[in-house]
Amino acid sequence: MSSQYDVIVVGGGPAGYVAAIRAAQLGLKVVCVDAFIGKDGKPALGGTCLNVGCIPSKAMLDSSKQFHNLTHSFKDHGISADNARIDVAQMVGRKDKIVKQFSGGINSLFKSNKVSYVAGFGKLLPNRQVEVTLQDGSSHRLSATNVILAPGSVPIELPFARFDGKYIVDNAGALDFASVPKRLGVIGAGVIGLELGSVWRRLGAEVTVVEALPDFLAAADTDCARLAKREFEKQGIKIMLGAKCSSAAIKGNEVHLGYADKDGDKVLIVDKLLVAVGRRAATTGLLAEGTGVKLDDRGRIEVDAHCWTGAEGVWAVGDCVRGPMLAHKGSEEGIAVAEIIAGKPGHVNLDTVPWVIYTEPELAWVGKTESELKSEGIPYKTGSFPFAAIGRAVAMNETAGMVKVIAHADTDRLLGVHMVGPCVSELIHEAVVAMEFHGSAEDLARICHAHPTLSEAVHEAALAVDKRAIHKAN
Repeated sequence: MSSQYDVIVVGGGPAGYVAAIRAAQLGLKVVCVDAFIGKDGKPALGGTCLNVGCIPSKAMLDSSKQFHNLTHSFKDHGISADNARIDVAQMVGRKDKIVKQFSGGINSLFKSNKVSYVAGFGKLLPNRQVEVTLQDGSSHRLSATNVILAPGSVPIELPFARFDGKYIVDNAGALDFASVPKRLGVIGAGVIGLELGSVWRRLGAEVTVVEALPDFLAAADTDCARLAKREFEKQGIKIMLGAKCSSAAIKGNEVHLGYADKDGDKVLIVDKLLVAVGRRAATTGLLAEGTGVKLDDRGRIEVDAHCWTGAEGVWAVGDCVRGPMLAHKGSEEGIAVAEIIAGKPGHVNLDTVPWVIYTEPELAWVGKTESELKSEGIPYKTGSFPFAAIGRAVAMNETAGMVKVIAHADTDRLLGVHMVGPCVSELIHEAVVAMEFHGSAEDLARICHAHPTLSEAVHEAALAVDKRAIHKAN
């Protein structure tokens, strides 16, 4: 293998592998260095997202949804099934098969695009050199005209609740339980906690989510978050807000979680504890002295609007830089940097990056919330529409949720669109496109939407901004 390249990409997750492929498509000589090791002990491309994050969690969410529908919802359709059961080992095996398929797919894409791949830990040295440490402990150096740092992120570990892989787990551990825990505790009511909590609740676990903040899903629209919380609680997920955890002791085969709320100190006893309090940039050991690359107070790599670190030829993308820790955001940054390196324009609009939580109902949003607009003093108007009034949603027996459109009070330009309900992970992209093209609420209102579809909720919400909704009182 050569030691001199046009581009070295450190990290094989959604930001890194996409950057590598795009750079190779543009005619550059590229090598991707990645240290992730899969469940089988072998190197695996795809990073956290593919191996222990986005893809496996969606596989498990789908499996658990099918089981829940079979045991709860199908009877409304006249479908009955007696003594239904879930084979957890088979469900987890299906998840692993999907992960392996996609990781192998990246290998194939690398080969077809002539991207070299080195399985090892990459450390940036001065002058755009990267020291690669292999699994056997040996190391060698690579050099390039440009280096793209995409190390990703790792779960934040609480000092009083260290991961042991058996009783106290991170997202990876919660994807590999051998059986359904009778009682599952979750620290953190964020995306990971809610999604994985939903998986095991649907399969029969008693799930309790403990959140230190007083507000539920503070990053989401307040109306959507309130509606979602009500639906989660209907499903049997217990959500405790304003509860700060302070201890976690394993006693026998149980975890005793100590926390305090407005009523004082308490203890929650569970069989498994998922710690999902966020993630941090995986920059430990990434930078040698003298690289010129700086970290902020949260351990993230400092970059400008175009992901340049300030050091000649060194760029950083994905979870290790500012902005939301979302796979698609990292991928777009990877593409943008590859194109900039190749002399083309490249840019990512962080204001139109969509957010999605794949619970039941799903949540999705893009742009500003009402709270943000109020704090910024921006005049706005809103329109909303419930899925309960949408024929397709009623036919699907999935009526919980709504679409909310926020537009500028004076110009009508779209400022934010917020959804909670069925398939909103797909519906949100109509709003993303409209906002990228600086569209208005009237633009959405004047577009013909097929009937009957879930997308009619977007249409009606846009009409409601100017009190023109047809199928509800304005």
